[in-house]
Amino acid sequence: MKKKYDRFYIFLIDFITINLAWIIYYFFRVESGMFSMVIKPTFLLPMLVIYLYWLLIFFAVGMYKPWFADSRFEEISTLFKTTFIGVFVLFSLIFFDDVGRPGVTNSRYLIIIYWGILLSIVGFGRLLYRAIQRYLLVSGIGRHNTLIIGYNKKSKEILNSIKKNRPLGLDVVGFIAVDYKNVGKEYNGVRVLSQLEEIERHILEGNVKEIIISLDEKNQDNLLTVISKCDSLGVVIKVVPDLFQMLTGQVKSASVYGVPLIEINPKLLTDFEKKIKRLMDIFISLFLLTITSPIIILTALAIKLESHGPIIYKQERVGLKGRKFTVLKFRSMIQDAEKNSGAVWASKIDSRITKVGNFIRKVRIDEIPQMYNVLKGEMSLVGPRPERPIFVEQFAKEIPFYKRRLLVKPGLTGWAQVKHKYDEDIEDVKNKLNYDLFYIENISIRMDLKILFRTVFVVLLGKGHFEK
Repeated sequence: MKKKYDRFYIFLIDFITINLAWIIYYFFRVESGMFSMVIKPTFLLPMLVIYLYWLLIFFAVGMYKPWFADSRFEEISTLFKTTFIGVFVLFSLIFFDDVGRPGVTNSRYLIIIYWGILLSIVGFGRLLYRAIQRYLLVSGIGRHNTLIIGYNKKSKEILNSIKKNRPLGLDVVGFIAVDYKNVGKEYNGVRVLSQLEEIERHILEGNVKEIIISLDEKNQDNLLTVISKCDSLGVVIKVVPDLFQMLTGQVKSASVYGVPLIEINPKLLTDFEKKIKRLMDIFISLFLLTITSPIIILTALAIKLESHGPIIYKQERVGLKGRKFTVLKFRSMIQDAEKNSGAVWASKIDSRITKVGNFIRKVRIDEIPQMYNVLKGEMSLVGPRPERPIFVEQFAKEIPFYKRRLLVKPGLTGWAQVKHKYDEDIEDVKNKLNYDLFYIENISIRMDLKILFRTVFVVLLGKGHFEK
């Protein structure tokens, strides 16, 4: 059973079990006469609405992530909590709508009955599917070739754990060593194939789908090199965190039967989540452009009256996967501000900024035209801020892994913008990169909503910024 079909099968199982739960509940409530109803409700339309309701909730809480290597208890526990809250909200809405209707029961037993039916049937469906899935994995169907980067005590422990637990579906095809002296050695039937320089070849030739990075503290400098080599190959990357990170709570780790691991996800959003994110971008940007239209007109007049030059300032920026696009902003500086100096950052006290420009920067009105970039799909509402090509190349040379920011669309706002001040020097860029990478690794619709709400508070509190 291939992992790429896992989500489809879970969708199918949930579709059958959620609707089956509704059919059984409908029979008890209506057809059996256990709860008298003056008006018999329709059947198919409510069933479809209820299914879509649960589908959205399951998506929101991560019920469609790959659970096969996780505890089945953890999956059922999440299902229990999700359905409990979902049923409470659902029936609160139903009871509110039923108030005052003659002949409609408001028995609170309905909550327990439907929840019990739903939890039992959906839970049974998922457990049955996981049992079949694990049986197939143990039988050798749907397994994934895996490489372990590093040859040390910890990497050997990981190999032992994987070999003892075949339901993980992982077959370790080799170690990749840091030191050439370890090449050719063997442990528990697995050889050290080569050094880091040849990792890409082994991934492609061995049809490797997952790598586990277990480097000694003295070799941690190689971590970014390994990730950058594997990042574009579509493999799942997991890293053994160091003790300091775990003790200070800097990472949230998964585990391979007791061995803590951090997963670096190559597929940042599912296709469904990408569509939801895009729809959010379109609807919110259209809404904001509509309600800010009076501000747009007043700002354009103020800019034109104060200084010569265009109202809209255009500048080339680097977007998704390194593609260049033209970002739009209200002009906040004098015309040709960089004519003599070239590309430079703005400073807190910058003589090039006009009086109108200083105000619209402070309240972020200058960025409203970027809603057009969002509508075109060049930007998103949330993501790392887009940078100019000259600075991207400069930072990529000075800061390891800087170009990983280009894996997602740039945004109007982002985690770095709500958590850190704007850049004044290279150290600020390095610090903000940590926040951008955190966003990329934890990207989700829920994360975007959190950032958007925090951005509103930042703007309302008048925390202005200045652009480079």
